Amino acid sequence: MQQSPVSQITVEKNPAQSRLDALGVSKWPTWQKEISVFSWTFPEQEIAYILEGDCVITPTDGAPVSFGKGDLVTFPAGMTTSWQVIKPLHKHYQLDGNIVSQTFKRIKVALKL
Repeated sequence: MQQSPVSQITVEKNPAQSRLDALGVSKWPTWQKEISVFSWTFPEQEIAYILEGDCVITPTDGAPVSFGKGDLVTFPAGMTTSWQVIKPLHKHYQLDGNIVSQTFKRIKVALKL
C-alpha cells in the first residue's frame, strides 16, 4: 500500500495582528535554538510564529523553505526535515492534540514504529 504524501510547509508572511490574536499566539509556549543544523521529525502538526531568527528547513525529498521573523509557519504531521538555523531562533509554537496524544506520537517516532 502506498502512503499518501505529506502536505507541504506553509509560510504566511507577516500575518495580520487580528489573525495572531484569533489563534491566541501570545499565549503559546516559546522555544529558542542557537545557530545550528539538525534533523527533526514532526510527530504532530505544529504552527509557529517566528519572533526572531532566520531558518531554512528542507523536508526529506523536498525543496528548501525559508522563513524568519514575523512569519507564521505550519509544519505538517509526519514530516521529516533538516533544519538550518541561520540566525538564532525564538518562536511561539502550538502543537495539535493534547499531552497524551503528543507523548504517544513522540514515543512512536522515537521507537520508529
